[in-house]
Amino acid sequence: MAKKSKREYVWLECSECSGRNYRTSISVAEGVPKLELKKFCRSERKHTVHKIRRK
Repeated sequence: MAKKSKREYVWLECSECSGRNYRTSISVAEGVPKLELKKFCRSERKHTVHKIRRK
């Protein structure tokens, strides 16, 4: 029997325009981390803070 994955796919949502621009996998073995990254937003055309959002 295969092991259950301890990773989960989440979206990174822009804090300014609320656009979900990136999808990444995170480890949820110890709980959900508070991840905030500065990524490029295409609609804002600048680097903004992106936070985790689930579907």
